[in-house]
Amino acid sequence: MKANDLQPQPGWTLARRAERMNPSVIREILKVTERPGIISFAGGLPSPLTFPVEAFRAACEQVLSEDGRGALQYAASEGYGPLREAVAALLPWNVDPAQVLITTGSQQGLDLVAKVLVDHGSRVLVETPTYLGALQAFAPMEPEVTGVASDAEGVDLADLARRRAGARFLYVLSNFQNPTGRTMSEARRQALVQTARELALPLVEDNPYGELWFDAPPPPPLAARYPEGTIYLGSFSKVLSPGLRLGYMVAPPEILPKLLQAKQAADLHSPSFNQRLVAEVLRDGFLERHVPTIRALYKAQRDAMLEALAREMRGLDVQWNAPDGGMFLWARLPAGMDAVQVLPHAVERGVAFVPGSPFYADAADARTLRLSFVTATREQIDAGIAALAATLRDLATR
Repeated sequence: MKANDLQPQPGWTLARRAERMNPSVIREILKVTERPGIISFAGGLPSPLTFPVEAFRAACEQVLSEDGRGALQYAASEGYGPLREAVAALLPWNVDPAQVLITTGSQQGLDLVAKVLVDHGSRVLVETPTYLGALQAFAPMEPEVTGVASDAEGVDLADLARRRAGARFLYVLSNFQNPTGRTMSEARRQALVQTARELALPLVEDNPYGELWFDAPPPPPLAARYPEGTIYLGSFSKVLSPGLRLGYMVAPPEILPKLLQAKQAADLHSPSFNQRLVAEVLRDGFLERHVPTIRALYKAQRDAMLEALAREMRGLDVQWNAPDGGMFLWARLPAGMDAVQVLPHAVERGVAFVPGSPFYADAADARTLRLSFVTATREQIDAGIAALAATLRDLATR
């Protein structure tokens, strides 16, 4: 017998909030897609073809030669001043750089919102369906997350009024929403802001996809119309690189100090070297030249998927939308099918997707699924949609 065998073993006791933490369904599915030969429409990853490697190579040299030691040192929790100024200048309304907080990805922004605004039992309103990562960020704070009915134009305002009582905020993705790809219409934005003002309801607007429009830019953000009542989240992940882990928040002055304190407790500051890199890349209007190339690529891939769906799903009673931008489209299987149950059969045929159920705060539509079109080639899209259609036809005859 070893001496260690006589020692009591540590008794780890999890906090109650830890019990509410769940693995990302998408990350678990991505493990399956790593198998050779799987065509994946599952991930929410931007295409690596869009990453501006040469621009960042030049920026690295410039940042290190200008002030390498400063770039490698600790920095202000609010973020690198020139980057905050650049973010404020990019936004389509008058933003004071002092209202900008640089975050470690916009996902951290959701975490900070949850820590600062949500108590145990607090009511939080979300669209139906909504971004899975937001549900994960809110869950440890033990809120009552309530889905608000939504249609192709956005949040159903009548249902919002019914569910408003006691809510801390409404979380919305106004442009090319994850998971559905839908965009809130101009009329609905105006009406939502009017309703939010009447109800004194704060909004949390998440806009990581807003620059990825195909034919015309979306309407101005909710934050531009209701700045005193909106926390706005943005990201550099979809237009530059997710590996940088840089996003930002724009918050009303009365709430920003608490968000800053929550960030200080989390990570002191986002990577200072990465912030300087992005500020350097942005300095000469790079995004104005770069983002159109992303839009063109993603539009071609969206069109390829729409064409494949129209061709392969004929006669199957499958429904889908045609997003005006972003990275995803939303589909609904025939009556009686469950996307969770369909997935393993699809993987057997070499194609993967994300079932829609995890994106719902409450009653889920089991027939829904999300398809990402941005990381697959046209050939892969054709083959993958054909494989999915074959899977559905096979299941329909069982």
